[in-house]
Amino acid sequence: MSFENEINLSKAFLQKINFPEKINVNVFVKRLDLIHPFINGNKWFKLKYNLQYAKENDYKTILTFGGAFSNHIHATSAAGKNFGFKTIGVIRGEEHLPLNPTLSFTSKNEMKLFYVSRSDYRKKDSTEFKDWLKQKFGNVLIIPEGGSNLLAIKGASEIPNLIEIDYDYLVTASGTAGTLSGLIIGLQNRKKVLGVSVLKGAEFLSNNVNHFTYEYSKQKFTNWNVIHDYHFGGYAKINRNLISFINQIEKLNDIILDPIYTGKMLFAVFDLAKKNYFMKNKNIVCLHTGGIQGIEGMKEKILLM
Repeated sequence: MSFENEINLSKAFLQKINFPEKINVNVFVKRLDLIHPFINGNKWFKLKYNLQYAKENDYKTILTFGGAFSNHIHATSAAGKNFGFKTIGVIRGEEHLPLNPTLSFTSKNEMKLFYVSRSDYRKKDSTEFKDWLKQKFGNVLIIPEGGSNLLAIKGASEIPNLIEIDYDYLVTASGTAGTLSGLIIGLQNRKKVLGVSVLKGAEFLSNNVNHFTYEYSKQKFTNWNVIHDYHFGGYAKINRNLISFINQIEKLNDIILDPIYTGKMLFAVFDLAKKNYFMKNKNIVCLHTGGIQGIEGMKEKILLM
């Protein structure tokens, strides 16, 4: 079984972005959303070595965590279906029927959904909770929420090697800091790396970066920053300004952005450029980390705005 044969990295072209207003920097998007219909964006890189580890250690089942609209849950279910693993998704909150588009997709991929209360879900990283899950489900490989572990960081560290131009900044949306940490490690202080937090009150992201990068490489890096001003009220929160921006970018560039991750990230870059955060004529590469599946679940919220 070769995992890479399913993924077409050559499709991840670099796209120059036009904005509604003129800015004095050059912004490109690395189209990682195009490498696979379902296992795309940063999710492929975060899952790649976890899948390899599961195969080498004879795990038949992968268990992981996420909310009801999780891109990671969505991608893991597809990876399990594609590569012959059983999958279990531990879902935060109560079951709601009919299933939303994300969870309906996972069910079609034969992922077993296991719902836990929000209070129990907060224990997901504890040894006791993991032991309880193993007692319940047997010999499963447990991957953290968002896929962020050292194997994921190894995969994400390979992303900078795919960027075919010289650039000054590499930017990604950030929810758990796994991808951000991998980029920092991959660049070895050669470029600036920005993570745009999609969560409110996510000061823990900087701690995660320090933890992940040191655990992986035993080095400390200084070429990065987490931007906290563009979460639009919190995870999966949106407003008219964000949706208008996303629609404008789509019309100008024929590119689809999701409102949870990549839309906020590119809005941040545009706004920061207008505020002269970047020096003139710098080249900025932004990662399209996929997540387009999440738009379907946001449609009702968008319609009610």
